Parts: sequence; structure tokens; C-alpha cells
Amino acid sequence: MPRNVTQIREDCKKARACFERARKEHFALGAFNLDNQETLIAVARAARIKNAPVLVELSKGEVDALGLENIRDLVDNYKSEYEIEMYINLDHSPTVENAIAGIKAGFECIHIDISQAKHEASREEIIAGTKQVVAAAKQTGALVEAEERYFLGSSNLHTENIDYDEVKKYETKPEEAADFVHRTAIDTFAAQIGNLHGLYPVPKVLDLDLLRQIRQVIDCNISLHGGSGTPAHYFIEAAKIGVTKVNINSDLRIAYRNTLEKVLAENKSEYAVVKLMGKVIDEVQKVVESKIDMFNSAGKAKS
Repeated sequence: MPRNVTQIREDCKKARACFERARKEHFALGAFNLDNQETLIAVARAARIKNAPVLVELSKGEVDALGLENIRDLVDNYKSEYEIEMYINLDHSPTVENAIAGIKAGFECIHIDISQAKHEASREEIIAGTKQVVAAAKQTGALVEAEERYFLGSSNLHTENIDYDEVKKYETKPEEAADFVHRTAIDTFAAQIGNLHGLYPVPKVLDLDLLRQIRQVIDCNISLHGGSGTPAHYFIEAAKIGVTKVNINSDLRIAYRNTLEKVLAENKSEYAVVKLMGKVIDEVQKVVESKIDMFNSAGKAKS
């Protein structure tokens, strides 16, 4: 059901206050991707048990499948039912038009990613598009997130090892980050410090010294994409340094699919699959709870 601008602005105001608390109290908001209602239930239950503020996020593929307004209603329903602090992020929106649609739908956080649709997009193209979204977001107060260039990887289970030399080429340069933030006036900067999308056969290695340098030269929020498959100690330190948002996708999808395949194999005569989803939700919930602990956000929710 469409929400009025006053309601949207109030929720965006609360989201901004939550990010400010995260920065001040040194915790990071877990941003958990949704594929369906079961994943949303798992995140909501974890947020309630851990008393943690959370973001749920959807990329264009999920938005196309579920619909912006339907997502907004589903999240509002579970937010009310579980009495939790939960906000929505439109993740990797590939165009200005898609991002503005998310703003109008009342999403509290909007990630504009020009390079998602156009990997070779120039820095000036990315800055220009990002500035348009920042201007449009003033209508509701939504927080706008962006990065300077294409982000490596994909939200899937990769079989190849990480090419660290290639990853190094895409790492954030602090002075360029400061210029990008200044020119775009974004609320959240997506830093690249060795993180990349997806789950790989080897753990990811983050450059925390680089993160400290970035934190010193920009004053907005910092997010880390590609959080799956990253050892916990990196997140613990990143929150202390000043990261306020970490994206988790592949870890949830792996837990979901592996558990679903297992329960289907064990219940070959059951065709009401909904009866089998309890175990799937439980396993995804465990992943969410473990990430909340890593991000130091347990007990940080505010009603």
C-alpha cells in the first residue's frame, strides 16, 4: 500500500539516526539481501532475538521479481509483527531512473551503481548520475550510497581462487574517495579494500590500514560490499575503525539452497514445499545472527 511522503520522511530520519548511532557506538548495520519471503522472515527473527537494527536489501533482479511496493509492504508487515528496527536498501541500482523509483517507493537507503550496467563508465559519468540521485533523495531524506568504479565479483558461489593482483587494481585510493564524496555529497561511500562480491574457495583478505586512511579523509558513512566469506576479525576491526554497513548475500543463499536441497532429498513424497521451509529459515537465521555478532550490532536496536 503506497505510503505518504510524511511517513517516508519519518522513516528516513530514523534510518539516518541509526547510521549516526552506528558510527558513534562503533557497530555496523548488517545489510542482508532478500531473495524471497523466507529470507525476510529469517532476518526479522534474527533481528528480534539479537535486538539488532538491520537493513534488508534487494538488487534489480529481486525487485523485478517481487515489486517495489510489495517489498515495502512485506518489510513493514514483518517490522511491525516482530517489533524490530529494520530498513530497506535498494542495492546496486543500475540507473538513475531505477534509483528514483526506490526513493518514491519509500526505501530509506538507495545505492546507485552506474557501473553495474556499464562496467566501463567513466568517473565523470558515475559522478553525474550519482549527483542526480542525491538531488532526488532530498524529497524524502533517503540515504544515498555509491562507489567510484565497478566492483569485482558476483553474488554467487565461485570455484576460482581470488586474483589478489586484480583486486588490488580496484582498491580505493583515499584522495580519490575524498574528491568523490565532496563532489557527490553522498551519505555512504562503498569502499574497496580487498572485498569483492561472492563466496570463494579461500577467505577474503581486507586491508584495514587502507580502511583507516579512507576513514581519515572522508566524513560520511563507509560500507563494505561482498561481506560473505570474510573472517570475523576483519568485521570486528572494521566496525571499530568506522564502517557502518556490511553487505551479506552469498552466505545466505548458500545456507538457503544447501538446506533446501537436503530437506527435499529427505522428504521426496512431500509436495507441499512450504511445510519444509522451517528448517531452511532456521539455517539462514543462524547465518544472520552470526553476522550481527561480528558487526557488534546486537543490543543496538532502538524502537
